[in-house]
Amino acid sequence: MNLRKGFSLIELLIVILIIGIVYTLAIGNFQRLQEGETKLSLQNIKAYLMQFPHEQSVELLCLERCSKCDIFVDGKLSKELEVENFLDESVQVYRYEYALGTIKEPRETYFNSEDVEEEVCFSYSVDKKGVGKQVLVEFQNNVYDFSSYFTPTPKYNSLEEAVSEKERVIEEVLR
Repeated sequence: MNLRKGFSLIELLIVILIIGIVYTLAIGNFQRLQEGETKLSLQNIKAYLMQFPHEQSVELLCLERCSKCDIFVDGKLSKELEVENFLDESVQVYRYEYALGTIKEPRETYFNSEDVEEEVCFSYSVDKKGVGKQVLVEFQNNVYDFSSYFTPTPKYNSLEEAVSEKERVIEEVLR
């Protein structure tokens, strides 16, 4: 009978190698997040926001004519992360309803830490499951459709193109 009383050297080396790989990946992602290496765009905004550890939601809130955007994690301002020159005041947000078409979303208001009212140029948030507002965002002659849950954010050349694609999908589902 051959009784084993411990792990072999190969088994220990494999475990150490796995721990090293996991550690390297985790630290690399964390450093990229802190250094702002991930370039924020409207096409990757959901993935960008999901990088932040959170319990409830993460929100990108752009004020001052979109010249500056802040990140709020679970309702608290993340002091070390501020996004500049991401958008400009030409950004437009629309909601789409099948019976009514596109409806322009009104600008929201925000009360800062001094309780002063500010106009929100743009905001987008995701909950802990990665679900965000179902909107169309028009910016610099492109339209981004934030209604898909599992696929990357589609980009269209016009609002009409985005609406016709949404209507095509709805018609396909209704058949």
